[in-house]
Amino acid sequence: MESANTNFKYVDYLWDDEKAKSLEGDEVALLLYRSNILGADLRITNYGGGNTSCKTIEKDPLTGEDTEVMWIKGSGGDIGSLTRSGLAGLFNERLHALKNRYRGLEHEDEMVGLFYHCLYDLDSRAPSIDTPLHAFLPYKHIDHLHPDALIAIAAAKDGKRINEELFEGQIGWVDWQRPGFDLGLQLEKCIQDNPGIRGITLGSHGLFTWADNAYDCYMNSLEIIEKASHYIEEHAGKDRPVFGGMKVDSLPEVNRKKQAAELAPTLRGLCSSHQPMIGHFTDNDRVLEFINSEDLSKLAPMGTSCPDHFLRTKIRPLVLDFLPAGADLSDAKAIREQMHGAFQEYRKEYAEYYENHKHDDSPDIRDPNPVVILWPGVGMFTFAKNKQTARVASEFYVNAINVMRGSEAISKYTSLPLQEAFNIEYWLLEEAKLKRQPPEKPLSRKVALITGSGGGIGKAIAEKFVQQGACVILSDMDQDRLEEARKEFTEKYGKDSAIGAQLNVTKPEDIQQSIQAAALAFGGVDILVNNAGLSISKTLEDTSEGDWDLQHDVMVKGQFLMTQAAVNIMRKQGLGGDVVNIVSKNALVSGPNNAAYGTAKAAQLHLSRLLAAELGKDKIRVNVVNPDAVIQGSNIWAGGWAKGRAEAYGVSVEELPNHYAKRTLLNETIVPDDIANGVFALVGGLMNKSTGNVLNVDGGLATAFVR
Repeated sequence: MESANTNFKYVDYLWDDEKAKSLEGDEVALLLYRSNILGADLRITNYGGGNTSCKTIEKDPLTGEDTEVMWIKGSGGDIGSLTRSGLAGLFNERLHALKNRYRGLEHEDEMVGLFYHCLYDLDSRAPSIDTPLHAFLPYKHIDHLHPDALIAIAAAKDGKRINEELFEGQIGWVDWQRPGFDLGLQLEKCIQDNPGIRGITLGSHGLFTWADNAYDCYMNSLEIIEKASHYIEEHAGKDRPVFGGMKVDSLPEVNRKKQAAELAPTLRGLCSSHQPMIGHFTDNDRVLEFINSEDLSKLAPMGTSCPDHFLRTKIRPLVLDFLPAGADLSDAKAIREQMHGAFQEYRKEYAEYYENHKHDDSPDIRDPNPVVILWPGVGMFTFAKNKQTARVASEFYVNAINVMRGSEAISKYTSLPLQEAFNIEYWLLEEAKLKRQPPEKPLSRKVALITGSGGGIGKAIAEKFVQQGACVILSDMDQDRLEEARKEFTEKYGKDSAIGAQLNVTKPEDIQQSIQAAALAFGGVDILVNNAGLSISKTLEDTSEGDWDLQHDVMVKGQFLMTQAAVNIMRKQGLGGDVVNIVSKNALVSGPNNAAYGTAKAAQLHLSRLLAAELGKDKIRVNVVNPDAVIQGSNIWAGGWAKGRAEAYGVSVEELPNHYAKRTLLNETIVPDDIANGVFALVGGLMNKSTGNVLNVDGGLATAFVR
């Protein structure tokens, strides 16, 4: 498996001969390997975009005779992470037999249901709309990709001519047509009319390439994309500055991040008028090159070309060209009013787009808010139902920028006609796909910041939240502990589940940095859990002024400062919110050798009551969870606290857990997960009309009863 040239400039050559050799004899395994390495390069295809397939000879389970089976990425999959469970296996002969059932373009959608009658592998993923496009091509291995460079040619005004000249007739051309059975027939005809071609460019859409083994198919794809990319870069900026040159200067990076973090919660609130959204921010060089350019005002309203692009990003973005990059954002109310007008206009235009292009059987209008928001001089915001979808929307719009850049370099960019775009966006098959998605979890679309979440109670709360759908900001003073927790969350729940922010709750600069991190990563904050704390158990005479100040600074002042910062964000969003303070039974129960800690906890409890009374008008709920004797994973118990409490109760340190359990009414040991469950009970959606409450999670201590 060697090629004359594996040195590429514009794509990544990732084929590993040893890895491939270990898969020899298993064409499906080689398909998956090829798919994964193609999907690892976003210049080749975007997340969830494109499709790959192979054809093998299998035994018909009914006749025992050899039959050709096509293995293809199933509906809704991603080639970069494709596994066998994501494939559909279909009898290729039966797919060809469907030509006898095809009744024409007006009956396209009925063919998808017939794909199920062609299944060979009964454990298949749902077959995708691309199935006939692969079935009707007479090759063993096929790639359908969405490379920026090829789509730039496909979306160019005279793309067909460029395609013919650049590839010297080796790459065919099929004009834009919505994916479906008829497009498969058009690809088949293109092959018949142009024998010996290496691939086909689909107008405004993407690229098909093929070969009779996995490696040659891979190389064919790379070579064609490389050639197109080289051609575009040769022309970029040659006759005219890229995007017409710069109109706006970018702010320095630190200032960009600060401005973006300031505005993000306001944008998130406005984007959430229909349903709550999670945000993402990008200010990479390609984004800045586009949003700062002279051509932004011409190209952005045109919309995207490739269907996969606008399905993720909507047909066009909202451009904040009326707000200078260095604007003073301190008057949050005035900024929101200014943004509100722009959003109202965008929603109105989207409603008109829907009304002007809908069909009698079109699904109801969807969320009319923008997905992509461009702020010249600062960067790009994207908003969607979760972090992954928002991040992927950002990646797709970067792909769209690359396409516009390439098309403008070699010709003139063209977008899909609005009616064609609408027909894709409101396609009944797309609607059916949306309805097949699993129900959202209770904390989906929520962002939670938990202080002291590198371990113990805080980490357990963070993990519970992620499991229930939330995006989480882990925070801790100990950078090593924090990084260890962040890596664990990434491995278990994916890179979009959580970020880490080193945080000392007594330092206003740390608090602002953590809030900024939350705004840039997710768009804002919905839930604050004040969990950070420490314990010093000493007699009155042994308690120093420093002991007293430290505990009050961390737990009382820290809770105050964190809540103040989070509430500022929640008010900008206008979505309400939750503050949950992890206090202690010691806020209510008097015990020996505990003056500083118990007093701080009592102050935390009353501060919670005061803020519940004050913040109700903003729909921000403030509640308390009172744990007791949570020893597992706690930094508190790793210090001198355990020894001090053991001495106070006249038992050994080893006897403490049993001592605490025996004094409860339920005779139970309390662990971090118990506290996490208590916090979730308050924020999980069933207690949205409850505030100012105290929830004891202590196994039952009569002395700690609130009433």
